[in-house]
Amino acid sequence: MDPYELAFDIALNTDRNLFVTGKAGTGKTTFLHRLKEASRKQVAVVAPTGVAAINAGGTTIHSFFQLPFSPFIPTPEGRKNLVAKSRMRSSRRRVLQELELLVIDEISMVRADLLDAM
Repeated sequence: MDPYELAFDIALNTDRNLFVTGKAGTGKTTFLHRLKEASRKQVAVVAPTGVAAINAGGTTIHSFFQLPFSPFIPTPEGRKNLVAKSRMRSSRRRVLQELELLVIDEISMVRADLLDAM
């Protein structure tokens, strides 16, 4: 079984975290589109920039999670500020609660504070 087939099987049939990496042109985006089409799971695709989100067929991380653009400091005060600035509607909360598979494209471009805020 080639590595992409193994990754595909893991993504579709388990709840495990999966990190797919490779050089440009190795099929990561094709893998992503194939995964979205084949999955019966509730899937969301996010990326750190608008261009990356468009290429992946998703949305930006900030838009999906309704996060402010300011840096997030993972302290009790920072969390309180994040919650206070949150614009999330109940329909978005429901999407997050039902989400089974989150794909983060271009993960190497995501700041650590943004990962903490998600």
